[in-house]
Amino acid sequence: MSTNPLNLSSLLSAFGSSQPINVPEAVSQALAAIAAPEVQWQNEQQTLQTETTALNSMENDVTALESTMTAMGDPAGALASMTTSSSDSSLVTATAANGAASANHVVVVNNLATTSSWYSNSVASGTTALQAGTFTIQVGTGTATQITVGTGTNTLDDLANTINGMNLGVTANVVTDASGARLSIVSNNSGAASNITIGADTTIGFTRAATGVDASLTVDGIPINSASNSVTGAVNGVTLNLVGASPGTQVDIVISPDVNSASTAISNFVSAFNKVIGDVNTQFTVTNNTEGPVASDPNVRLVQSDLLSAGGYSTESNAVATLADLGISMNKDGTLTLDSATLNSAIQNNFGAVQSFLQGTSSNGFVNFLNNQLTSLTDPASGAFTVDLQSINSENSDLQNQINNFQPYLQQQQTLLTNEFNQADIALEQLPTEEAQINAELGYPPSSGTTIL
Repeated sequence: MSTNPLNLSSLLSAFGSSQPINVPEAVSQALAAIAAPEVQWQNEQQTLQTETTALNSMENDVTALESTMTAMGDPAGALASMTTSSSDSSLVTATAANGAASANHVVVVNNLATTSSWYSNSVASGTTALQAGTFTIQVGTGTATQITVGTGTNTLDDLANTINGMNLGVTANVVTDASGARLSIVSNNSGAASNITIGADTTIGFTRAATGVDASLTVDGIPINSASNSVTGAVNGVTLNLVGASPGTQVDIVISPDVNSASTAISNFVSAFNKVIGDVNTQFTVTNNTEGPVASDPNVRLVQSDLLSAGGYSTESNAVATLADLGISMNKDGTLTLDSATLNSAIQNNFGAVQSFLQGTSSNGFVNFLNNQLTSLTDPASGAFTVDLQSINSENSDLQNQINNFQPYLQQQQTLLTNEFNQADIALEQLPTEEAQINAELGYPPSSGTTIL
């Protein structure tokens, strides 16, 4: 009982009446005083949770910023994206892989590549029984394969299934129209090397529908043959898509940097940068005489310092030496403002200089400069955010252990208090009876109202 702050004797004196005690309420009020340390620990946990939420949000935004810089710094990424144009897209179009050289090319398409095909004489249907016999299928200069029409393979449907199962480099189908059903055999690839020859036919009769020939074109005056109408390798990193043929007609193909892709990547960086700076500024904004939950965290100052240093980054280039040359200016609050017109002009007129500023000659440009600083914050093993959050988590665990260890004591006190208040309540209920007995022994009438203290 010595740990209980209540004294039963003083309690009885204080009440001085026979009114019953609200035991649950009395116990609750008494426990509230005893539980003050636990309330303090819980408040500290809430503060730690608020700090954790703020740091997690800031770390996520810094990581997103790093992703935008990776997009700008990738040698095969957004700043290496190329676009193409054609002076006559009805004859030829083009696509360029990231990193392809900027250039102008003149293309003349003499003829398109075609795909070899044959078809048989017609019969009533795909299930009509055929005359027994044989024929051969040869693709290019390969070996001729004999196909036998007879038991088990005596309809067009049977032939199509048999041929398709032999992996000859052709596809067979049954085509039906008003005149009946015919077997078509089409090469799987275009060009002369995949031209089909059907010979030694003693059964259903075949007619050549198309001969496989290579595409013929010139690129910058150089004659080129291609088995496909999708021409790769003629120009490094560029695929020419042949659409039509017109001998003697020159088509200009222009390969140039993709201004939209580069501009979007840089714009995304500015937006992500401003999001992080906004997180930092929020911590130092005073509301109701209080700063943000992690305003005193040194890592927040470190983030601020790293980002503000970006505004002073420069190279010795004459064309693009600073962020300002890209149309990016830093405001007083650390946020960035992007002038799209200046940016697009720099990309269009000095694309190499833009790449050099951001990527450097050996990944040592602006992107690498800022990424190196931020990596020290976000490294999952030893980054400042990681260490900070681990420390907070450890502190929170210690508080939770204190709370868990305190619970049995509170439960014990609740039991003791409940017993004491119940005893006090019983004593108060007995006071009128005891008073009447004493008055009777002293000869006082019951209505005298005399109270024995």
